Amino acid sequence: MILKIYPENPNPKAISQIISVLENDGVIIYPTDSVYGIGCDIHNHKAAARVAQIKGVKLEQANFSLIFNDMSQLSEYVRQLNNNTFKLMKHCLPGPFTFILNAGNKVPKIFTQKKKTIGIRIPDNNIIRAIVKSLEHPILTTSVKDDDEIVEYTTNPELIHERYEKLVDLVIDGGYGNNVGTTIVDCTGEKPVLIRKGIGNIDF
Repeated sequence: MILKIYPENPNPKAISQIISVLENDGVIIYPTDSVYGIGCDIHNHKAAARVAQIKGVKLEQANFSLIFNDMSQLSEYVRQLNNNTFKLMKHCLPGPFTFILNAGNKVPKIFTQKKKTIGIRIPDNNIIRAIVKSLEHPILTTSVKDDDEIVEYTTNPELIHERYEKLVDLVIDGGYGNNVGTTIVDCTGEKPVLIRKGIGNIDF
């Protein structure tokens, strides 16, 4: 199933429909401010295993991130941020960044079996943030990759639907996505470290 939603003003009925899918072991594909993502409710082990299978990785070895609605949600899921990290994130978010942080106790164990860190995203996209806000906790996220060796990410939601319609429960058409991933910053040490330069510009 493909569901068209306009990012300027996401339809509350459509958001409720998506929440129902997520609460019933569903896996969805959705737009962000970088590439399209695949995700599910972070507390649903069965759905998380499906996402791992789609990506061709073992769940306990997967490097999935979490999408939040805003900074206020973070405190329950990550260890206390130092002032510099907080200011940096406040400056960059919402935006096309993934921040690697030390995981807090509320992060499900499937994310921290091999490591004690977690990737955090707050995208500048009204659709996915409305979903997370309505769900009232983060969703698991990983990028929709392309099989083409040259084209790394698929940007057309209709083509994404054609490829994934038998693997996921819902594809959200929020318009064309970007073909550049997020900028990844590791903030687990004393100073932030740039891991990957993506669409987000950052200075520190």
